[in-house]
Amino acid sequence: MSAVTWTAVGSLAAWLWLLLGHGFFWRTDVRLPPRTAPSRWPSVAVVVPARNEADMLPTSLPSLLAQDYPGDAGIFLVDDGSSDGTGKLARDLSARYGGLPLTVVSPGEPEPGWTGKLWALRHGIAVARAAGEPDYLLLTDADIAHEPDSLRELVAAARSAGLDLVSQMARLRVVGGWERLVVPAFVYFFAQLYPFRRVNRRRGRTAAAAGGCVLLRTEAAVRAGIPDSIRQAVIDDVSLARAVRRSGGRIWLGLAERVDSVRPYPRLRDLWRMVSRSAYAQLRHNPLLLTGTVVGLAVLYLAPPLALCAGVLSAHAPAAWAGGLAWAVMAGTYIPMLRHYRQSLWFAPLLPFTAVLYLLMTVDSAVQHYRGRGAAWKGRTYSRPQAAPDR
Repeated sequence: MSAVTWTAVGSLAAWLWLLLGHGFFWRTDVRLPPRTAPSRWPSVAVVVPARNEADMLPTSLPSLLAQDYPGDAGIFLVDDGSSDGTGKLARDLSARYGGLPLTVVSPGEPEPGWTGKLWALRHGIAVARAAGEPDYLLLTDADIAHEPDSLRELVAAARSAGLDLVSQMARLRVVGGWERLVVPAFVYFFAQLYPFRRVNRRRGRTAAAAGGCVLLRTEAAVRAGIPDSIRQAVIDDVSLARAVRRSGGRIWLGLAERVDSVRPYPRLRDLWRMVSRSAYAQLRHNPLLLTGTVVGLAVLYLAPPLALCAGVLSAHAPAAWAGGLAWAVMAGTYIPMLRHYRQSLWFAPLLPFTAVLYLLMTVDSAVQHYRGRGAAWKGRTYSRPQAAPDR
């Protein structure tokens, strides 16, 4: 039992460090910073990349059209080669609901070296700037619904705190059983990778954003070369935040209260595809990082319950105590996220099982990459992006 005991002790030490020394990643109180209304409301272009989003637009697009924003604002929806009538539906919804002016554009197929979303954003940003050089760009996905004051609050926060990028992690849909088990953990693991408090430090080294809702100052985008400088990025939101920070910009990331994802993930297969399509890209397609991640997940999440069970069955108190305490700390750090998503706290001790699912998704992501089916999304695969020609 000595190996089991020492592994459990190591896991407990790691969890105590994560609890106290890792930017308090488990807390869910990082919300929009204090803000006041600016004396002059800047102009904003809302850019929405959309590929085959006819099912989502009836819920998400009216929420953008209905934004109660005191300044000049317009929506630029980029119909990225849709085959389901996304562009026509967007125009019909604009005619029906009114509100902010809507422009629908199409970029054509991506050039070599570009991922589809960034190619669509490039085209949408270019059209928006040609129409009037907005002060800010709101980059939001076609499956994100905003409360009427969302844009106003984002701009007020950016202006008040002098931020170049303000991003909110939208509240994801949690309805079905698999969504309840997997979705809150998705945000929990994201915050563990990128603790929001560390992201928000003025001179912090950690940079991240949540791609569903990013308010970006146009001047900062130009300075950072967005999106051209990150044109091959599969995980575009984190790459965008890093580019802005490297160029000297100030960034902020937190949890949203009034921005929601409306995309359903009713089956485990749907959630699996969402995670596995980019998990290996997060590890830079590096087998050593994959191995380290698998070992790390096993020590952090699997060792505690296994040590507890082994210690109880063999009447070995040290293993049982170390494993039980590590499991308790782990579950305790998950409780705030469950409360944020209004889920039963009984899901907290199930976090090791959920971590096993994420471990398998990550391994599957690597397998798909080496089969040439890497980051597949809506008919496009970005397992090995080609080099983009210099412009």
